[in-house]
Amino acid sequence: MVAETQLYHPGQIVPESGIYRCAGGHDEHVFESTDVEGRRFPPLPRGCTGSGWVLTRAAHHHHR
Repeated sequence: MVAETQLYHPGQIVPESGIYRCAGGHDEHVFESTDVEGRRFPPLPRGCTGSGWVLTRAAHHHHR
């Protein structure tokens, strides 16, 4: 669960796997990205008016 809103910029290391959305802008289209912990955030998509990514839903890992 996300305790606070944190803005992450393209190229930064993803701190927690999950679905991130482009921060900023209130257009009809929402830009989302599924990112994996330890990898880098992708560039912002064309049309995204924000300046980074915000975690909207963390991934839940199931261990056997």
